[in-house]
Amino acid sequence: MVTSKVERQINLVICLLSTKQYVTAEYIHRNVSGYHDQERSDEAFNRMFERDKNDLRDLGVPLVTGPSPESGIEGYRIDPDSYSLPDITLDEQEAAAIAMAAALWDNSDVSTISQTAVLKLQAAGIDVRADDEIGVAAVSQRSLGGEQSLAPTLAAIDGGQAITFTYRAGATSSGELRTLEPWGVVTHRGRWYVVGHDRGREATRTFRLSRLSDVTATGPAGVVHRPEHTDLQQIVADAVDSATGSDGRAAHVWVASGRAAGLRRLATSSAPAVFDGEDGDDLVIEIRSLSTLARMILAVGPDAVVREPAELRDLVVAGLDRIAGVNA
Repeated sequence: MVTSKVERQINLVICLLSTKQYVTAEYIHRNVSGYHDQERSDEAFNRMFERDKNDLRDLGVPLVTGPSPESGIEGYRIDPDSYSLPDITLDEQEAAAIAMAAALWDNSDVSTISQTAVLKLQAAGIDVRADDEIGVAAVSQRSLGGEQSLAPTLAAIDGGQAITFTYRAGATSSGELRTLEPWGVVTHRGRWYVVGHDRGREATRTFRLSRLSDVTATGPAGVVHRPEHTDLQQIVADAVDSATGSDGRAAHVWVASGRAAGLRRLATSSAPAVFDGEDGDDLVIEIRSLSTLARMILAVGPDAVVREPAELRDLVVAGLDRIAGVNA
């Protein structure tokens, strides 16, 4: 079966985003699905590869070149720091587009493609970036949540209607019927939130979409409008920070150079440091949840070491002991 152009270019992006090394055209020809699914001459491959590179660059993908560490031949990779995006606020059309993209990544076909590309790189001995640094596997492991609530919420926002829904503040909480005049949908720290005017509370409120059910549009269309100069992203950030809070402590964690992107994003400061002869950085991270931070550190493996506090270090050590016991 011939791979479509879009799927082939997705495969190429995943391949080049996953590797920390420069990948040669020869390797791409042999291993990336879409280039090797049927016999092509070197000339035909080169023409196709050049077109795809130009297309990606035209789309703003930061494709960079450099020598392959094994052969010295020119290779390719994508700089993930230049490719990543900050948290964004979405209007109705943008939110709809992102929702479609999120649904696409959850599709089993695309998920298989992404996993296959990474596995092929690992099988070839190429050091790929960890799942939390790529952002591909993270979608399936830590879903944005609220997919069933997203579509009717976006439809109501687009139509200028209020919505009613059942809201559960936590996993053990009973449901409560709420009515909201929705202004927009925002992503924050990997989750969907809807912001608007709560008619029952007569105040601005933020709701995580994964905690909503039975979302239904109510009332006439065209009557709900987002107030001018309203910063939805800031409203959500303030609401989340207020709900989670900080216990006033900070963790000091050493991470290896070029690793632990998830921890680096949480850090309030970073300073170069050497640990056990290896270059890296000392991060200062505000503690919001010891257990959550411990899980993130465990996910990084040997590329992260807790310096303090002792309570966090003990949690990580206990986690390592459990892992060792399972694998024994």
